[in-house]
Formats: sequence, structure tokens, C-alpha cells
Amino acid sequence: MERYLFVIDYQNDFVDGALGFPGAEKLDAGIAAKVRAYGPGRVLFTRDTHFENYLDTREGRLLPVTHCIRGTEGWQLYGETAAACAEVNAPAIDKLVFGMDVTDPATAAVLPQRADEIELVGLVSNICVVSNACVLQARYPEARIIVDASLTASMDPAMHEKVLDVLEGFQVKVINR
Repeated sequence: MERYLFVIDYQNDFVDGALGFPGAEKLDAGIAAKVRAYGPGRVLFTRDTHFENYLDTREGRLLPVTHCIRGTEGWQLYGETAAACAEVNAPAIDKLVFGMDVTDPATAAVLPQRADEIELVGLVSNICVVSNACVLQARYPEARIIVDASLTASMDPAMHEKVLDVLEGFQVKVINR
């Protein structure tokens, strides 16, 4: 069975930086352990990636908080998760919007050819986690898509619970809720 783990945007700016929130740091040990359990060749991670002109973009106008500027400390993976992803040589997928662009040649080059099961962890549940669950479900229509509720979070706990319901509504398996 072809199983993969996608670590979504577990970056400094979402944990304790520009858009960080209390509790996001508590996911670190669990995500790192899961990365190590999946091991080499089975883990990929995304990085929310913006540039100096962020505030001039559509997203920047709607969310005017400069974050995840390519090459900055805030753009880097957080804590033990960063170390674990390096240990398993996980490839990065830099994404310019909430969901990854599977048609981008750089992204397509690191995506698996096929997948039977894909698990997602990371931040933020009601923005990039749900967006990437949709993208991956469309890219791998026969794969079982899983979101580990204990390893994702939102700055808005009520929205977090709602998005878990939405995920289940479109046939994503939510575990550890």
C-alpha cells in the first residue's frame, strides 16, 4: 500500500510568529513523531510562500499580515518537525496560495505517482489543511484521505471543529478527534 504523510505549513510564522497562536507549538512533538514513523520516501511538506509584495496580492489585501516571506525565519519549518523532515529527507512544496498547485512542474516532480492513503497534519486546519485535503482528493480520487485532528489546529477553535465536520462531509477520514 502506498501511504504518504503531508505536513501542511507547520512554519514558524504559523506557530509563534506573525500568525502564530497559543497551542500551535503543542503539535510539534506529535507531528515530528509521525514524520519519523512514516520515514524516508513517505513524507512531503508544504510551505506557505510569499514575497516582499505580499500586501499587494489578493490574499495580502484580505489578510494584511506579512508572513512566510521566502527565505525568512518565519518561512522555515518549526522546531522538532523541521529536524524530523530533514532526517527523512522530505521534499518541500512551496505554495503561493492555500492549496498546492499540482500542475506546477516543481510540485508535480515530487508528488507520488500514485497513492492509496494520504494523511495530513499541520496548520491551519480551516485554511490550508482543508484546501490541501481537497487538492489531494482531486489529484488522487481513489486514495483514502485522512486528517489527524490531534495534529492540526486553528486560531479559532469553533472554526476548527466546523472544518472537521466539513472534511468528514466530503469523505475525508478524521482521526483522533
